[in-house]
Amino acid sequence: MSVNSVNPATGCARVKVLVVDDSAVVRQLLTRQLSRDPGIEVVGTAPDPFVARDKILQLEPDVLTLDIEMPRMDGITFLRKLMVHHPMPVIVLSSLSAEGTETAIQALEAGAVEVLCKPSSAYSIDDLGTMLISKVKMAARARIQAISPQKTRATPLSMAATTEKILALGASTGGVQALTEVLQGFPANAPGTVIVQHMPALFTSSFAKRLDGMCKVEVREAADGDSVVSGRVLIAPGGYHTTLCRSGARYFVEVRDGPEVHHQKPAVDVLFHSVARFAGANAVGALLTGMGADGALGLLAMRRAGARTIAQDEKSSTVFGMPMEAIKCGAAEHVLSLEAIAEAMMKLVQAIRPNVQRTYSPPSEETCKHN
Repeated sequence: MSVNSVNPATGCARVKVLVVDDSAVVRQLLTRQLSRDPGIEVVGTAPDPFVARDKILQLEPDVLTLDIEMPRMDGITFLRKLMVHHPMPVIVLSSLSAEGTETAIQALEAGAVEVLCKPSSAYSIDDLGTMLISKVKMAARARIQAISPQKTRATPLSMAATTEKILALGASTGGVQALTEVLQGFPANAPGTVIVQHMPALFTSSFAKRLDGMCKVEVREAADGDSVVSGRVLIAPGGYHTTLCRSGARYFVEVRDGPEVHHQKPAVDVLFHSVARFAGANAVGALLTGMGADGALGLLAMRRAGARTIAQDEKSSTVFGMPMEAIKCGAAEHVLSLEAIAEAMMKLVQAIRPNVQRTYSPPSEETCKHN
């Protein structure tokens, strides 16, 4: 972060933001909302990517807010070029239409750290401003890395070895790229998998469909009662919590409403605690890149119940928040780079011994504080 913009009240560097949107009204609204926070300075605005390119070089912003639909060059094309030639944190603003949802997923895959919905009848500019301020500050700390191509694929497992095993993953900021890389490393007969990615309602369906076309496993948005079976990956729908349940030998998911956990719905902790309770030592869990602490206590509960657990390492994380908290409280048995996680999960699940089960005991909030 550059240090030539200082908040006089604190003496700390301000986060410098460039707002890119073809609408003059939107540029004014976003500038006004971001300027509410003394720790943020909007150093400029741009109506299209060509003007934005010049202002990035001139103003050296820490974070870019980017519209999708713009003249001369669309936001996705510009984002892809930017991540090759001048990688930096980018927050994309998108509509909630079906088309907008699909392009939002493309933006996350191209390297955006966040996608926020533009205001609607149920979603005011003040709501957006509050979220945008928080996301901009988080984005300024993100490590922006090129998305590396897949090098190897995990060795397929025998169907018998995966019959009653469960994989559970959680991610937030940077998770679209991280999950894409991990799932592309899964063989077609990987154990049944359930995932929570912090993402707004409607986006998760498009994300699942996109992954389904890119991976050997079947990927779909979870629906209440869906079976968790070999070769299938279920993505928790935005706006609902997803939990693992078991009836006899059958694993399935429940999708339900409820209060936010860690300000999130779906929350990784909700999923991980259910995996600890119903799968125990038959599970492998991984907590990937993301801001905050969601998933740390749930991963600890999984480990205490006999599950094998992984946290993404700092170097490969876009934001080393969630995995860091898991490491601090002793939840992570292994700390691995992103590229090593898929293969490690396959090896760990092959090593699971039958009938090794411990008692599920949910850890308290104090556990992480004192470890």
